[in-house]
Amino acid sequence: MTRSVILPLIASATLLSACMPAPEPAPMPAPVPMVQPIASVDGVAGLQSREPDLCGAKTYATYLSQPGSIIPQLGITKDYRVVEYRGIEPQDYDPNRIVFRLDAAGNIYNVDCG
Repeated sequence: MTRSVILPLIASATLLSACMPAPEPAPMPAPVPMVQPIASVDGVAGLQSREPDLCGAKTYATYLSQPGSIIPQLGITKDYRVVEYRGIEPQDYDPNRIVFRLDAAGNIYNVDCG
């Protein structure tokens, strides 16, 4: 007899406890704002200002859409670099160097300094 009374009591207690709301979590503290220090850029080594067309690349703009094979025949006396389509381009920057970039067909599609 005790088994027939205890089992329904345990079952109803379990079902009723599942209907209770969950306890409210404690509120999180507000985040403390951090002030980022501003680093001085005076005297930073390795940075160069990028002057527009310091190498005179605009004088070679007439050769856009021409084959890249004409570049050695242009008589350029300054340093220049030819970057082929999907070629690897070193990241050293020389504002006096002319850079010719070629498209997939081998034609010049961009001329700039670098």
